[in-house]
Amino acid sequence: MHLAYPAVLAVLLFCVGLYGVLARRNAILVLMSVELMLNAVNLNLVAFDVWLRDTLRAGQSFTLFIIAVAAAEIGIGLAIVLMVYRNRGTSAVDRLRDLADTDAGGGGTGDATKDSAGDTAQGAPAGGESGAASKKAEATA
Repeated sequence: MHLAYPAVLAVLLFCVGLYGVLARRNAILVLMSVELMLNAVNLNLVAFDVWLRDTLRAGQSFTLFIIAVAAAEIGIGLAIVLMVYRNRGTSAVDRLRDLADTDAGGGGTGDATKDSAGDTAQGAPAGGESGAASKKAEATA
């Protein structure tokens, strides 16, 4: 088998993944593009392992390691995307960047409200304050 065939396929996969990372706005599609890039690397590792006839099968061992890392990455990445979507209402990467800039400047529309002492309240009762009193204080603030 010629080494050029899997190498060209790996380059094409990597380019499609790179385009997806750079051009996509949806965070889940960006994660899928990163997975394509990792699979292109895996294809190269296995192809070179077969071509070099490595007795230790180092390319295949690295491929299994990358698959394990990719599985952990997609699990953590999807959890982060779901939490961001629940908090912000969107998973568009460029919109999240805009929201981060406005929140960092203090002019964002977050859930935090300021009370009379200048502390921020996140909706949970502080100290011994009851839930009804906390909601009443948020409504008047």
